[in-house]
Amino acid sequence: MSSLSAAPFVKWAGGKRQLLPQIKERMPEKYNNYYEPFVGGGAVTFELLPANALINDINKALINAYKQICIAPEEFLKAVNKLDAEMWEDGKKYYYSLREHYNDKMMKAEYDLELAALFVFINKHCFNGLYRVNGKGLFNVPYNNSRGASADEKVIMDVSKYLQGVTIIEGDFETACGNAKRGDFVFIDSPYAPLNPTSFESYTKEGFDIESHKRLAKLYDELTARGCYCMLTNHNTEMINELYGNKGYKIDVVSVKRMINSDASNRVGEEVIICNY
Repeated sequence: MSSLSAAPFVKWAGGKRQLLPQIKERMPEKYNNYYEPFVGGGAVTFELLPANALINDINKALINAYKQICIAPEEFLKAVNKLDAEMWEDGKKYYYSLREHYNDKMMKAEYDLELAALFVFINKHCFNGLYRVNGKGLFNVPYNNSRGASADEKVIMDVSKYLQGVTIIEGDFETACGNAKRGDFVFIDSPYAPLNPTSFESYTKEGFDIESHKRLAKLYDELTARGCYCMLTNHNTEMINELYGNKGYKIDVVSVKRMINSDASNRVGEEVIICNY
């Protein structure tokens, strides 16, 4: 796998690119299968390129993009390059027309190659590269005034080549870890717990509420009992420490830059990396 230089093809909220060194130095030395129930942009998967991997996310449009790039990388590149090439002089108007078309396809549940190309295009041309939907599940992020290429050909081809050997599924995190057993490694980049307990913003319309965090902590305990190696990352909050503290897990606090916070003074934060080994 060493000749591949796979990298994330979309930006994702809570992406783990900047934590990669800290994650890699805490990896188990040896493991069998790799599970990532919240794959998001895939920064960790594409850095490690594990041989027997299962990736999952609840975001259907995201998983559709992974699947389309896996099975038809050339056709995907053709479609996304066409969207770039046909951009009107008024980029903003063009972006909003494509966003509307994307949302229309989402409403009709048309998970196809065209949706994957639109998904990557709007991710590259939306403000902050942040995927966010409203209560109806419609993508609602404004334009970022960029006219750059939406996809890097080498990255897409390398990602596609790597994904050929990966199990790609879409659904609940608990189901995704159903077959994880002793000696497998489960990397859990769960949706962030709110820094302010009264605010619970989520970037999927399914939402990830307090109950979801409790259910995930229970799964972490279950996977530990099964003999899986588990690593989980999240904000360093009281709730996360309550859910995972006093159980013998190793909790390391690391500093991170927060790119998505609009208030610059809040851009340095703390995250935890929790390991059961």
